[in-house]
Amino acid sequence: MPKTKTIFTCQNCGAQSPKWLGKCPDCNSWSSFVEEDVVPERSMRFEVGTVQEHPVLLNRVEIKKEPRWETGIKELDRVLGGGVVIGSVVLIGGDPGIGKSTLSLQMSSNLSKEHTVLYVSGEESTIQTKMRANRLSSATGDNFYIVNLVSLEGIFEAIKKIGAEIVIIDSIQVIYTPEVTSSPGSVSQVRECAGMLTKFAKQNGVSMFIIGHVTKEGTIAGPRVLEHIVDTVLYFEGDRFSNYRMLRAVKNRFGSTNEVGVFEMSGRGLIEVANPSEYFLSERTNNISGSVIFSTMEGTRPLLVEIQSLVSKAGFGMVRRKTQGIDFNRINLLVAVLEKRIGLKLEDKDVFVNIVGGISISDPAADLAITTAITSSFYDKAIPKDLIILGEVGLGGEIRSVTSLSLRLKESVKLGFKKAIIPQGNTKDAKETVDLKLYPFGSLREVFKFLWKEN
Repeated sequence: MPKTKTIFTCQNCGAQSPKWLGKCPDCNSWSSFVEEDVVPERSMRFEVGTVQEHPVLLNRVEIKKEPRWETGIKELDRVLGGGVVIGSVVLIGGDPGIGKSTLSLQMSSNLSKEHTVLYVSGEESTIQTKMRANRLSSATGDNFYIVNLVSLEGIFEAIKKIGAEIVIIDSIQVIYTPEVTSSPGSVSQVRECAGMLTKFAKQNGVSMFIIGHVTKEGTIAGPRVLEHIVDTVLYFEGDRFSNYRMLRAVKNRFGSTNEVGVFEMSGRGLIEVANPSEYFLSERTNNISGSVIFSTMEGTRPLLVEIQSLVSKAGFGMVRRKTQGIDFNRINLLVAVLEKRIGLKLEDKDVFVNIVGGISISDPAADLAITTAITSSFYDKAIPKDLIILGEVGLGGEIRSVTSLSLRLKESVKLGFKKAIIPQGNTKDAKETVDLKLYPFGSLREVFKFLWKEN
């Protein structure tokens, strides 16, 4: 009988150590190392075929277009790159209750009209899943199968029995294989099960969706452990207590990365948001200081979002800097630029910055909008409601060029904006934009002089 040994594995990032550590050296998480039994490598190794690939000239390789199946959900198809690729493995990650199972059930219902679908529900019984389908008004046709299994070997048998073309695993954290002695949800089980599912999908031409989630305590392996195994990684973002949801592609071998789809959670499930910009600006208040509209790029899609700032006198002699949806360190940097280059006295002021709608942005083109929002709140002067502001701010107070300016401005025109402040270096790129009065500037001081004079 092969001898086993124990090893300590971080349940957050998968790092391994021969001894227990209080803090993971890779991801810096505390108390995340758990002791696991390691089976000798030869008993877990996948079988390797005898067919070998020979080198070929690159210019002789024929490119074949991958056939795709449309899911019936346009926002999901957009994120996937046009639909589901045969034999692909897609990971859908996110916090519990964010909408992963809801989206998977709605997608399965649509695909079952033309394909054989197997929904493997490891967390819910078949009756509970049926109740969820009824609530979502999802059709349950002759090609839509459901099974409650957690054994990996049993799942393979079920797939072969019905000849499933599309399989949904809900979720990978409860699936286990006897070849790994650790408990379900551990890094070893998750990694091994995901690898075997991926191999099965490639060999049999089965399209597979794997759902992964993390708990608030972080006691089980999150979906990041699987990213290098699967073809596509989708993440659900947004507050589960609000109606807004965003599905983001962070890895996609068959399409563009960083593509996003926007949904609204309702009692009938996830509803596609055809015009996200209008949704984000639907409750905007006019003539209020500290509010600026900015056009960000999410993949190939421009989105208009509202940036709000509040500057108030600090109490008890200690200033606070709070952010929501934007990097905290970026705000500190921009505040320092405003103090040094513009002369704003913010050393005794609390500064709060919020991206409305729960969206998170990392676009450097938001710098000018953020600094304008902070200055607007500081002076308590409102920004014109038909104006959008774009530009990256340097440490010298200069305004630098941004990418995809034409797309950003065209989206602004659609929503009725009439004026735009842009970087001076982007003047040539914006010439083709019509019905929008442009104000190019090269420095923060010029922008603020123009705004407060106009106001």
